[in-house]
Amino acid sequence: MMSSYALAHAWLIPLLPAIAFLLGGTLLRRIPYAAAWTAIIASTGSLLLALGVAGGMADGRITMAQPLIYKASWFSVPGLSADMGVYLDPLTAMMLCVVTLVSLLVQIYSLGYMAGDPGFARFYSFLSLFAASMLGLVIAANFIQMYVFWELVGLCSYLLIGYYFHKVSAREAAKKAFMTTRIGDFGLLLGILLLQLIFGTLDFAKLGLAIPAYVAQEGSALLTVVALLIFIGPVGKSGQFPLHVWLPDAMEGPTPVSALIHAATMVVAGVYLIARAYVLFHTLPAALTVIAWVGAFTALFAAVIAVTQREMKRILAYSTISQLGYMMLALGVGSLTASMFHLMTHAFFKALMFLAAGSVLHALHDTADIFKMGGLRRQMPFTFAAMAVGVIAIAGIPPFAGFYSKDEILAAAYAVSTPLYLIAVVTAFLTAFYMARLLFVAFFGEPKPENHAHESGPAMLLPLLVLGTLSVIGGYLGHAAGFGHWIYFGEAHTAPVNWLVAGTSMLVAVVAIALAWSIYGAGVIKPYQVRDRLELLYQLSYHKFYIDEAYAWLNRHIVNGFGRLLAWVDIHLVDGLVNLLASTVRASGAVLRRTETGQLQHYALVFFGAALVILLWITYAGHSLAMAWIGGGVR
Repeated sequence: MMSSYALAHAWLIPLLPAIAFLLGGTLLRRIPYAAAWTAIIASTGSLLLALGVAGGMADGRITMAQPLIYKASWFSVPGLSADMGVYLDPLTAMMLCVVTLVSLLVQIYSLGYMAGDPGFARFYSFLSLFAASMLGLVIAANFIQMYVFWELVGLCSYLLIGYYFHKVSAREAAKKAFMTTRIGDFGLLLGILLLQLIFGTLDFAKLGLAIPAYVAQEGSALLTVVALLIFIGPVGKSGQFPLHVWLPDAMEGPTPVSALIHAATMVVAGVYLIARAYVLFHTLPAALTVIAWVGAFTALFAAVIAVTQREMKRILAYSTISQLGYMMLALGVGSLTASMFHLMTHAFFKALMFLAAGSVLHALHDTADIFKMGGLRRQMPFTFAAMAVGVIAIAGIPPFAGFYSKDEILAAAYAVSTPLYLIAVVTAFLTAFYMARLLFVAFFGEPKPENHAHESGPAMLLPLLVLGTLSVIGGYLGHAAGFGHWIYFGEAHTAPVNWLVAGTSMLVAVVAIALAWSIYGAGVIKPYQVRDRLELLYQLSYHKFYIDEAYAWLNRHIVNGFGRLLAWVDIHLVDGLVNLLASTVRASGAVLRRTETGQLQHYALVFFGAALVILLWITYAGHSLAMAWIGGGVR
């Protein structure tokens, strides 16, 4: 009964947090905890409905190939009509459960983390709008509906990253995120418009039938361009190279916001868009190749940077970029199942690590540098356990969640491309190393005298317990339930564990953790010795390969320089031409104005002068005519 009701009323899932946003921003604005509990109750309702939708998939009647779709006419103009609808299949159900669960846990956690904040009600209103926007994106039945919520997600990220708007760094980070993702959104919009021009529809179900037929008849050249334009949108939203630069700066927002952005909302929106439109990408090998290599490069690039970073949240941010690269790599090599499986497990352990980091920062009053921490495992044992679980999960140690999902990606890459597989393995080594480095430096060793850390309260620890449990068993449960039997492209499948790939990844992870312990735990290898031997690479990694500086130079010298050139053209050429025309008209008017004096004597003089001129001309002309006649007579 619950499942039937949830399937029929799935539109309530984004509507409930949207109502909480409206109430929290208006009627409950001056009653902070009422706004908070309204948001939590709304998210709880959305989670229960999402679980009901997932339960409705159990009988197998709703599948990836046979979705349940509700639609109503939204608007219609000549050449374009759009429906507002709900698109339900196992992929939608999984995303709804992940987004609502993480959103709810973040809101519960924020009761403790944001206590006493003057913008408490505003914060919860923004969280509710963020959840509503992402949930609306997930259930969208067509590209135009998805694009509306896609832009709302971008707006929410701007509002929450810049939540501490009194800080210059927060304002700049919010603007950076907003403008960088706009670049990707412009490409996405162009791709959507081209799809409309080619097929006359943006409906996912109709495109699923039309695209294969079009490729069979017309070829793939034009659609490859369209697919790559659409891919630019996820490059921006999901922090892929070279539009990844906004994601580390997004740490300026409150830590619960970081958990929400990195685990369940904005950054996974791009991966989800490609998965939802996979019928387009799967038919275009060239587009898939681009996606795979962009994902692989991003995964390795971000992992190399994370190795040398010192701020806890910034390390986690580059970890997110790297893991998103893994998800893109899986999509590029043709495994939608592996990508979505990793998206789900990553949501659990990445939200866990961000909330554990928030617990540390809350206790240490925002001391972010891990080398200014130390010995926290004794002062914050529960937080230490949560962070340790997250580190082991992301490193891919069995039976933790990351083992099953990451190894599916490695196996998919191994089956398609040896270079991509090797890049993924090296990335796995670096991931285990830098995450173990974070754990050993911050939580082991001797406590710093200036740090008086204490364990967080129940509101902050309960979400850690739930996410920690899911980070331990979530991957195994997904594998045992046959994740690929529910979420797939083409035919349902359940891939067995490739023990060659799994054994290699486990060995790589163990070696990386042991190396990190020998450097940052036991002190067998001194960090400065490694740094001195690899000084150039260290400086490149620590300064993030100077990508931000390159963009700043480009903006200052190229963009601003081009702007100054256009300003000169506007002032000296365009305005000069307009001013010349105006001056000519003004001078002509001044001359003509002198002939219109209104004095009778002046007019008489003009008439007399004109008559005299005409008389002289007639006399001269008559004389010339007479002379010509006489001359002709003489001849």
